[in-house]
Amino acid sequence: MSNYASFGIVSAMKIRVGVVGASGAAGGEVLRLLCAHPHVQIAALMAHSSAGTTIGEHHPHLHALADREITPTNSDQLAELDAVILALPHGTSGEIAAALGKTVRIFDAGADHRLVSKSQWEAYYGTPYAGCWPYGLPELLHDGERVARAQRDVLRTATRVAVPGCNVTAVTLALQPAVGLSEAVDFTRVVATLAVGYSGAGKVLRPNVMAIAALGNAAPYAVGGSHRHIPEIEQNLSGAGAQGVRVAMTPVLVPITRGILATVTAPCTASSDDLRAQWEATYADEPSVRLLPAGCWPTTAATTGANIATVQVTKDDHAGQLIAMCAIDNLVKGTAGGLIQCLNLAFGLDETTGLPQEATP
Repeated sequence: MSNYASFGIVSAMKIRVGVVGASGAAGGEVLRLLCAHPHVQIAALMAHSSAGTTIGEHHPHLHALADREITPTNSDQLAELDAVILALPHGTSGEIAAALGKTVRIFDAGADHRLVSKSQWEAYYGTPYAGCWPYGLPELLHDGERVARAQRDVLRTATRVAVPGCNVTAVTLALQPAVGLSEAVDFTRVVATLAVGYSGAGKVLRPNVMAIAALGNAAPYAVGGSHRHIPEIEQNLSGAGAQGVRVAMTPVLVPITRGILATVTAPCTASSDDLRAQWEATYADEPSVRLLPAGCWPTTAATTGANIATVQVTKDDHAGQLIAMCAIDNLVKGTAGGLIQCLNLAFGLDETTGLPQEATP
């Protein structure tokens, strides 16, 4: 398969994929989507502490894989595959990636290779910097350019891809069209407030993410500029063409399993009609981003299980602010689905292949 992949061509052969971190939340969602992918063979299921157990013990909903054993992570075996998906905690994928050759394509769902700035990585993550890879958001604008769809060109030839954070995906898709109205939007005063489902915390057992703390409760976290996704959002908006970007971000855990609803505001002098025209132009041809009809606002339930972002924009004339919103399923478009979009591009497939476009009611 790798010979075909190097030319971006997919034959009747299957793309042999290994998933490292198969027992975790992100790994489980990757596997759920890959089970329905017509061009993928799940060739390896690996992890560290859960090695020796079966997929069914961790993801009982994955019936087709329930009896498959999770094996210890083995770089030599991974190097023989066409693609490796790393669904690991932050700070742990760099070493594995370094041990693999360039013939295998790697898609990292963790944060290790997202940030261009070494100093920002060290400030927000506090571990050694592993370098920066091509960024796995196909819809990402380049200096306001939407016609050339430049990020897709990058991803088609990349052998290493850093998949974005779920909060970052929501905020970036909500606001990035505004770079086309840069003279009318103050990017130095962006405020993002996010309602976030608990699956964003993964499967690590902590008191604040247990059901007894979550049910009937809304709880902010990483308040006051400490959230690790802030430099990533600023990096994306700056790359899209915004000047002097500063983002004040407050995420709030809400008692839902899946989903993110991002509300983003910024001072703005453009009219509501001008804003809508800009959003329409930006997302007219995007298969995984849907601008809703005027007056219809994104909801998390309308994206559950789908690789879709729904967006909306308007102007608060009283406050002089644009209001942009985006809803995603944080495990799909925010993580596993976005990753598979990138995998599809890398292997010459339509980027929506194997990805659900309709939400689960």
